[in-house]
Amino acid sequence: MKFVCPLIAVSDIEISRKFYEKVLNQKVTMDFGANVTFENSFAIQKGFAELININKNQVANKSNNFELYFEEEDLNGFVERLKNFDNIEYIHDVKEYPWGQRVIRFYDPDKHIIEIGESMVSVIKQFLNEGLTPEETAKRTQFPIDYIRQLEECK
Repeated sequence: MKFVCPLIAVSDIEISRKFYEKVLNQKVTMDFGANVTFENSFAIQKGFAELININKNQVANKSNNFELYFEEEDLNGFVERLKNFDNIEYIHDVKEYPWGQRVIRFYDPDKHIIEIGESMVSVIKQFLNEGLTPEETAKRTQFPIDYIRQLEECK
C-alpha cells in the first residue's frame, strides 16, 4: 500500500485554490473541478460530505487538530509578503521553538491550520555558521550528530 496525499474538505473550491496558489505559491497538478491536487502532494475537495455520504453538519470546521506544514527558506520575506493579503486569520505570529526553528501559523479560508516554518536544514546550518559546534547543534536541534556532521561538510 502507498500513501498518496491528504485531502482537505473546502466549502468553495475557487477561493481555496486561489488561497493556496497566491498565498502559498502552490502549483496545481490536476484540476477535476470539485477536486484540485497540488504538486506538493495534497488536495482540496468541494462537497466532501456528499462524497462520503454524511450530513454536511458532520464536517468539522476549525477543529484545530490537523495542519498542513510547509517550509520556507526565507521566513522573514514570507511573513512580510503575507501582510499584503487581506483576511488572513493568524493563530500566532512568528515564534521560535527551543530547537531553534521559527514558525508562523494561520488559517486557510476553511479554518484548516497552516504552518510555515524554516527548514531544519537551514536552522542547523545557521547554528553552525554562528559558531556552535556540531555537538552543541545536535543537542539544541535534537538531530543526530552524524546528520549534523554531514551538513557541516556541505557548508
